[in-house]
Amino acid sequence: MPGTEPLQRRYAAFLFDMDGTILTSIASAERVWTAWALRHGLDVATFIPTIHGVQSVETIRRLGLPGVDPVAEAAEITRLEMDDVDDIAPIPGAAAFLASLPLDRWAVVTSAPRGLALRRLAAAGLPTPPLLIAAEDAARGKPAPDCFLLAADRLGVAIDECLVFEDAPAGIAAAEAAGADVMVLTATHRHPVETVHPRIAGYELMALDPADSDRLGFLPVAA
Repeated sequence: MPGTEPLQRRYAAFLFDMDGTILTSIASAERVWTAWALRHGLDVATFIPTIHGVQSVETIRRLGLPGVDPVAEAAEITRLEMDDVDDIAPIPGAAAFLASLPLDRWAVVTSAPRGLALRRLAAAGLPTPPLLIAAEDAARGKPAPDCFLLAADRLGVAIDECLVFEDAPAGIAAAEAAGADVMVLTATHRHPVETVHPRIAGYELMALDPADSDRLGFLPVAA
């Protein structure tokens, strides 16, 4: 399994991205964004890969479309995404793995607005996290490190004692900039990802290692 060596380290806390990392909302998000892109005359095939891992308002703002208010458009995108949750599902093994973690040792750190994050977590059957850092909470979104630094601070741990679980380039860059170790989730990747970080496809073959109650570690489990 890729990444066996880094898993030998233990951490003060685990920080999880949401979309593509503990749940999959790709179909929902891409339906909404595809309709939006077509209304604005964008090339869907080129545009859709750019939406993942960053705040909606930043996705729209960087397009520089004339006469488009990024804040208003992002709010409408969020409303539509909250209405479209039928096929949102957990990443394999995520529910059991999250349930095994001490409540004060993990957080979800997402680029989604808080309301949308809670809606998607509920749709996927995942627990409300003990700490949720959402789009509204950090001054700058991913790939800036602010959200991960804030999560570590609120958990009362050093960021270099955290392991970040991420799937998207913007989130990986944010975790790197923050100074955290990174585990890359590949469950929703459509193409091989080039990364120097360890990778797992899901959590079904991972289990929390109870050997040290002061630090979190996890071990491969035989299939």
